[in-house]
Amino acid sequence: MIRKIHIRKHERGLWFRKGDFQRLLAPGSYWVWRGNVQIVDTLKVRFEHALLEQLVREPELRSALLLVDLTDTERALVWKDARLFAILGPGRHAFWDTPHRLAIETFDISAFRLEHPRLATILEHPQAGLWLDGVRVEAEEQALLYRDGVLIDTLSRGLHVYWKGTGKTRWKAIDLRELVADVAGQEIMTNDKVTLRVNLLVTWQIVDALRSVTVVADSAQSLYRDAQLVLRAAVGTRPLDALLSDKESVGVELREALSKRTAEYGVSVRGVGLRDIILPGDMKTLLNQVIAATKEAEANLIRRREETAAARSQANTAKLLAENPQLARLKELELLQSMLAGAKTTFVFGGGDIADQVRSLVSSGDVKAT
Repeated sequence: MIRKIHIRKHERGLWFRKGDFQRLLAPGSYWVWRGNVQIVDTLKVRFEHALLEQLVREPELRSALLLVDLTDTERALVWKDARLFAILGPGRHAFWDTPHRLAIETFDISAFRLEHPRLATILEHPQAGLWLDGVRVEAEEQALLYRDGVLIDTLSRGLHVYWKGTGKTRWKAIDLRELVADVAGQEIMTNDKVTLRVNLLVTWQIVDALRSVTVVADSAQSLYRDAQLVLRAAVGTRPLDALLSDKESVGVELREALSKRTAEYGVSVRGVGLRDIILPGDMKTLLNQVIAATKEAEANLIRRREETAAARSQANTAKLLAENPQLARLKELELLQSMLAGAKTTFVFGGGDIADQVRSLVSSGDVKAT
C-alpha cells in the first residue's frame, strides 16, 4: 500500500522496512510504499530509541545527532542555548543538533572536585543530587572533608562541589567564632572547709579545626569538663576570705591552667571569670553578722578617734588662753557678742573693767532695752 506522509520542520522521519532501518527522512512530504515511518520530534532535544545502539551506527543518522559516550569515570554537562539541560552519567547519549545550540562539557571524576564558574547553577539542576555533592562553608567556618574515612581537604568559606561515585564522602563544619561556656553550679569545698557553689564563665575559640575533632570527640564538652576540674583545684587551695576578696587573681589562675589543657585539642581560652559564688544559708547569716560587727567596730573606732581629737583640741585651747590673758579677754568678748547678737539693747558703763561690768549686768538681769 502506498501512503503519503508529511514531516514538519522540527521533525525527522525514521524509515524502517522489515524491521531494519533504511534512511533518515528530512522535513517534507513523501509517498511511502511498504515499510514503516517513525516520526520523532527534535524539540525534545534528547533522542531516545529502543534501537539506539544500532541506529547510531548509521552514518546518515549519526551525522544528524550529537553523541556523548561516557565511561564509568566520566560525567558530562549538556548546555542548551547556554542553559544547563542535563547532567549525564556513564553510557551512550544522543541529542539532536538542531534547532537548538548545544554544548557538551566532559569531566573525569577521578579528579573528585568539580571546578566550574557556574557551580550554583549546576547544583540547582534537578539531576544534581544524583551526581554531585555540594558543601557551602560560611565566612566564620571551616569544613573538614573526608572520603572513605580519610581527611582529604580543609575547606574555607565558599561553595565546594564534588562528584559522587568516587567513595563515601562526608564533611564536618567547625565554627571558628568566639563562644561562651557557662560552667554552672558545682559544689566545692574551700581550704577552710566551707562548701559553696561557684558559677564560671569561659570565653573560648577553636583555633585548630583538625585537632578539635581528632583529639577529642566534642571540644565543647571537653572544655566544660576541664573548666570544672581547674575550678575545683583553684578553689580547694584557698580559704573563703581569700576567694571572696581576690576573685580576679583566681580568674587569672584558672585561665592559665585551662589554656594548657585546651591547647592540646585546638581550643584557645580568651577569658575566664567567676560569675557567682553562692554560699549556704547559715554561712550567709554568719558572714552578715561578721560584716555587721566589723562595721560597728569601725564606727566605734571613728567615734573614739574624734572624741580624742576634740579633747586634745580643748586642752590646747585652755593652755593657750591660760598663757595669754589678753586672748582670754577677747574670747570672752566674742562669747558675749554671740550671746547678745540680734538683741536691741543699750548699755551704760562706768569706770573699771568693762568685761566685769558686762558680766554683772548679764548675771543680775539689769539690762534695759530701748
